[in-house]
Amino acid sequence: MKQFLKEYGIFEEYLKKNGLKLTQQRFLILDSFLNYGSHISAEVLFKKTRTRDAKIGFATVYRTLKHLIKCQLARELDFGNGRVQYEPEYNHAHHDHLICENCGRYIEFLNSQIEELQEQVCKKYRFQMRSHRMHIYGICDQCQKKER
Repeated sequence: MKQFLKEYGIFEEYLKKNGLKLTQQRFLILDSFLNYGSHISAEVLFKKTRTRDAKIGFATVYRTLKHLIKCQLARELDFGNGRVQYEPEYNHAHHDHLICENCGRYIEFLNSQIEELQEQVCKKYRFQMRSHRMHIYGICDQCQKKER
């Protein structure tokens, strides 16, 4: 828990500011989310958290994820495959995604040339970029091998 003290502080401040209760279950969900270390669905987070507290309901996990998004500790990812994923946002480096349309596998990547081109486009159109997400859809190498 000590490695995420800043995140716990941000969440606690958000809850207080919004008149929400600081419950043990909410912080347990946050802890499970942060310790997962990758993209996670609400269903998987529910199962992970439920092993630590059998009284936690799915609705509590789902609502807590929405609060984590609002206080910018989590980011919601919809890869268009009907499976919404969540990933840590606070203090995590920007990256983009390659998403396989067959198996749903995703690959995170960062390309400085793409980042520079985006900045050039924004400059050309005098557009102030605040954030962006790039998802490239296609077929991963493993699915391509299966198709051959």
